[in-house]
Amino acid sequence: MSRRLSLPPARRAWLDVALRVTAAVLGGYVLTYAATAALARLLPLARFDAAMVATLLSFALYTGFVLWAFATASVRRVWLGIALSLPLAAVGFWQVWFGGAS
Repeated sequence: MSRRLSLPPARRAWLDVALRVTAAVLGGYVLTYAATAALARLLPLARFDAAMVATLLSFALYTGFVLWAFATASVRRVWLGIALSLPLAAVGFWQVWFGGAS
């Protein structure tokens, strides 16, 4: 049985904002970093061009994620979105972690 945190409404609002800010800043960074690495590996361009395109797209992705973090109805959805982005890190860093790729 789950127990809900019983806080006064003002403190609950502050906690909600703090969790959204943390998710937007730290979670957005993790999501953007993972997506940039995955895009740099997956784009069918030369290595430099793929890295440049992925980096330029990362600015729009980070901005979109921060906006979404504050626009979504629930903080749980934001953290779930961050958790679901972890496979992007596996795609982007697979060869570095498990293989001897350059």
